[in-house]
Amino acid sequence: MPASVGGDDHESGFGWLRTAEPLKLKPMPLGKSAEIKAGDPVLVASFGGASMVGAAYVVAKREFAGSWEYMLDEALFTAPAHPAWSGAALISREAKLIGVGSLIVGDAGGASDKTPGNMFVPIDRLSPILGDLIADGRVAGPGRPWLGINTDELRGRLFVGRVTPGGPADQAGIKRGDVIVGVNGEQPKNLADFYRKLWARGNAGITVGLDVLQDREVRRIEVKSINRLDHLKLKSTF
Repeated sequence: MPASVGGDDHESGFGWLRTAEPLKLKPMPLGKSAEIKAGDPVLVASFGGASMVGAAYVVAKREFAGSWEYMLDEALFTAPAHPAWSGAALISREAKLIGVGSLIVGDAGGASDKTPGNMFVPIDRLSPILGDLIADGRVAGPGRPWLGINTDELRGRLFVGRVTPGGPADQAGIKRGDVIVGVNGEQPKNLADFYRKLWARGNAGITVGLDVLQDREVRRIEVKSINRLDHLKLKSTF
């Protein structure tokens, strides 16, 4: 079914598409992901027909930090792993939508647990922003500061794994392989703490001083942030 991008919210990870023709389908009612507990049974339903509907359990509700300047204070983790997780519906025992599939992970239960599973964005993140996404394609306000870097946490250090071409960090001189050691002089404990320190500086448009180990020397590089949506091309069609 042809569709166009209707809106995107980088902070939650939600977006929506407008189909070229009406789908003539009854929408699934939204549940409350806050009421879901570890151990609750769920269904994961994805594209591909009945074979892509599988039983699972919620194994954890915990923080998630992604390398692409993305963090959820609380995400839903399920097991066993579903093979077609991207955009999959997480359905409660009351047949309500409680999450949307985002990732496959190898540590669904936490850092010390090596259970393969999936990460779902809780549906409670959608209701507060849905009106803005439908009306304007984006959430009102300046948004969080976005730098345009992918950061990987390895052995307690924060490595720049990718720099978005033409993004704020690229223009400021941040390079792949740099090690982030501070945000305006404050040393982050881990990836999640790096994001909290970055976003605590203010809204999109602020200049952030990144302390980076670059060419065997720690340097302060000033990066003027932007709203990520200003870098995206939201008029794409699929």
